[in-house]
Amino acid sequence: MTATRTTHAAVVFALFLAGALATSVAGQTPKGEAPPAPPDVAAPPADAQRTASGLASKVLQPGTGDKHPSPTDLVTVFYTGWTTDGRSFDSSAARGRPSTFPLDRVLPGWSEGVQLMVIGEKRRLWVPEALAYKGQAGKPRGLLVFDIELLDFQAPPGVAPPDVAAPPKDARRTPSGLAYKVLRQGTGTRRPSERGTVTVHYTGWTTDGKMFDSSVARGRPATFPLTDVIKGWTEGVSLMVEGERTRFWIPQDLAYQGQPGQPRGLLVFDIELITIEK
Repeated sequence: MTATRTTHAAVVFALFLAGALATSVAGQTPKGEAPPAPPDVAAPPADAQRTASGLASKVLQPGTGDKHPSPTDLVTVFYTGWTTDGRSFDSSAARGRPSTFPLDRVLPGWSEGVQLMVIGEKRRLWVPEALAYKGQAGKPRGLLVFDIELLDFQAPPGVAPPDVAAPPKDARRTPSGLAYKVLRQGTGTRRPSERGTVTVHYTGWTTDGKMFDSSVARGRPATFPLTDVIKGWTEGVSLMVEGERTRFWIPQDLAYQGQPGQPRGLLVFDIELITIEK
């Protein structure tokens, strides 16, 4: 969010639109090769759960949450996909970064399977071709196997958070008047300097719940120097670590300061710090 709301440079962000596999970014872990194919990659085992659609799945690691994503939520996951001969065709784990995408734009088998999960859960899916790429040219064919770890999920950016009108009692406050609340802990330890450059996903609302800007809605993260953003952003993002998602309540004197044509009053931003570029 630059001080003049100009278009940001952005890193590439691909969704599962029209069956293309997601390669978005939402945090960092060490890069490496795709995990080896599991021993049951050829077919679901006898103890796999099956749904009426034909999807089979098996919980590999129970989660810590108790809520499930809805069909339109944005999910953040680690995943690897294999064909039944054990060949890996896509892996966010190999890229070293989780992926974030809306469940209403993914393969039908993915959407159904991830909605069964809770945060922290790892699950293996056996997705029949009718719930995958349906024979599309250039796409993996037949039964596909995915290992998925659900890291986080959130409502679509057009849905304002319930505390958009004012910071809640448990929000932290800085001497400048900035209020914030960590929504998801990060995986990094380094914090950006106030003169650094970062890649983020964000959504901004006015206190009446109107969304006025969102990199999430545009489908690509934004990259910019923290010297070129509103004061509340500079201060707030410098408190974060990579992988963290935080909600900020930014008073007008730390935002657009009443500039004509810009949002006025207290502004609320959900920000996910993807990468500290420098």
